[in-house]
Amino acid sequence: MLKEKSLINFKKAHSLMAKIIEMTKDNKYCIDIMQQNLAVIGLLKSAHQMLMEGHLNSCFKKAMGTKNEKRKQEMINEILTVAKISNK
Repeated sequence: MLKEKSLINFKKAHSLMAKIIEMTKDNKYCIDIMQQNLAVIGLLKSAHQMLMEGHLNSCFKKAMGTKNEKRKQEMINEILTVAKISNK
């Protein structure tokens, strides 16, 4: 369910990016372009959050429920890596 909602956000962001490109090519007012850019950033952040939530509640939870310590550590490392990247 969350992946489908993320996909909707990605499609909206894609559409807005095309609009931003045209606005930039047409030399539209900078503030208008920046507002559209912020809308895209918001959609992408929201999609990221939904994907993270879905991953934690499915793949991550499943891995943590196993006795495979190597797999658990791999999953923890993946989450930490994504968290570090998203905080830059």
